[in-house]
Amino acid sequence: MRLSGYHALITGGGTGIGAAIARALAAEGAALTLVGRRREPLEAVAAELGTAVAVADVTDRAAVDRAVGEARGAHGAVDILIANAGAAQSAPFAKTSAEQWREAMAVNLDGVFHCCQAALPDLLASDAGRIVTIASTAGLQGYAYTAAYTAAKHGAVGLMRALAAEYAGKGLTANAVCPGFTDTDLVADAAAQIHAKTGRSVAEARDQLARLNPGGRLIRPEDVAKKVLWLCLPEQQNVTGQAIVTDGSDA
Repeated sequence: MRLSGYHALITGGGTGIGAAIARALAAEGAALTLVGRRREPLEAVAAELGTAVAVADVTDRAAVDRAVGEARGAHGAVDILIANAGAAQSAPFAKTSAEQWREAMAVNLDGVFHCCQAALPDLLASDAGRIVTIASTAGLQGYAYTAAYTAAKHGAVGLMRALAAEYAGKGLTANAVCPGFTDTDLVADAAAQIHAKTGRSVAEARDQLARLNPGGRLIRPEDVAKKVLWLCLPEQQNVTGQAIVTDGSDA
């Protein structure tokens, strides 16, 4: 129970990678608050783990502030922030609208900014403050037809590096975990889009995405959760400003 006595707030905590992270941190004794836009999946995970929930859209600063306040009311100050909420769309760059660009930035970058600022006083006061953002390998390299998403995830990685530099020596670490293509709803949606646009079967589309990972397979959410848990442990106080890849290359 290495996280007993610590309180973790996880955005996008009701499904996929967020739910896997919640299970991993709960198994180590952390108190949890799960944040997301949809109450039903949050409450399903909360019923399993006995956690608190707060319904909020991370693109809305006022809603994020309320969610952090609700989290404090449930479990006290926040020691660990997992900025996991995200969304992906694909489109050729020439056809990417300004609205699509802003939507990608709002969820994948602005949301991280809002959550980090809202929780910052608690994180700085903690004896083991942690920020872990779930970015993507798209935050470290380019992928075709995902210019907005790729740019936003590069920004999320850059934000973690900036916070790591600014708060070095103050007990707060900031890192990114960068999964490859992972077996989540995002990949399911991407496979459905490929099917609709190309006529390939959904199974063929999933295989196509899996082959973009070095190991040729989709990453499991639990693989990502293990990296996140490691970064959250109190003994990792000297690991900061890192972008840790989870794409099957270390399998």
